[in-house]
Amino acid sequence: MRAIRTRSQERIFNLLKTIKKGISAQDIYVELRNTNQSMGLATVYRSLEALKLEGMVQVRNLANGEALYSLAQQDKHHLTCLQCGVSIPIHQCPVHDLEDQLETSHKFKVFYHTLEFFGLCSQCQVNQATEIGQ
Repeated sequence: MRAIRTRSQERIFNLLKTIKKGISAQDIYVELRNTNQSMGLATVYRSLEALKLEGMVQVRNLANGEALYSLAQQDKHHLTCLQCGVSIPIHQCPVHDLEDQLETSHKFKVFYHTLEFFGLCSQCQVNQATEIGQ
């Protein structure tokens, strides 16, 4: 059953449909202003929270604390470098079976999940080894 959405929630939902990657609340605010659909930043955050609770939007928190929002269409998995911040998508999912088990055993409806591994990318490993060697 779909919840009744406010005009602000609909505007944000429609914007997210056109964007194929995660976007911050501040960038959503700017995008809406650029298309003459401005709303307050607090309204953007409230609308995103409501859409998240409805299971329509997912949020991914980066290592630097920034939150990126996207439509909850698919699970997201990444390797994220703690040094340079590069985020590499992982296309296989090792936890789908666990998700199914949890839904059954806990009678819990899972909308989406995220899986994030943090470490150093190959370039930062080379840079670190070079710095140590000097």
